[in-house]
Amino acid sequence: MKTIVFAVTGLIVSISAAAAEPPAALVEDIQGKVTGAELMDYVTPGQVIKIGPSGSIVLSYLKSCLRQTISGIGTVIVGTDESKMVHLSDVRDEKVDCDAGHAHATTKETSEVAATVVRSLKADATPEPQATLYGVSPIFDIKGRGALIVERLDKTEERLRIEIGGNRIKGRFYDFAKANRALAPGGTYVASFGASRIVFRIDPQARPGPAPLLGRLIQVD
Repeated sequence: MKTIVFAVTGLIVSISAAAAEPPAALVEDIQGKVTGAELMDYVTPGQVIKIGPSGSIVLSYLKSCLRQTISGIGTVIVGTDESKMVHLSDVRDEKVDCDAGHAHATTKETSEVAATVVRSLKADATPEPQATLYGVSPIFDIKGRGALIVERLDKTEERLRIEIGGNRIKGRFYDFAKANRALAPGGTYVASFGASRIVFRIDPQARPGPAPLLGRLIQVD
């Protein structure tokens, strides 16, 4: 009986450890039959994804800025910076412009950072951007409902106020590209949602429209 108890305990610990893993990649696209992940899911290291005939999946790795298109029947095991094992399927790698330092923004957005932003705004100074985007249409990962406020800091522009609710992808992502919204290349902005604030810059060479997700993702805690 003790052996069984220990075995079950070990299994629970393993499952808990897996659940605690930070996300490694975002599923940017899915075609055909794919099991083990869904469109716009975050996936973690060790997660197993199976691709059926004529199926494909695009995994965008947050820290390495690697965009992998994996197609054809086979099995994929998610890694940290890239898929660590792909059996049978074909893989096409593409490095994209992204701010790898912003990969886990939800752990960076502390009250201290937010307070620094507020102080800079009150001092009429443009604070240092916490993230750089390479697409002019950000996609915001937002939890909860409320008003998303986007203001330009380096030039006078009309403030954007967007009510966030049922207008998100999978109840989580608000995509400026799908809403036909765009910001100015080279501009510095602050996005506020509730008590959370993040300052970001649009790269001067930022791409229009639905550019790769990694280059335009902002995670708002």
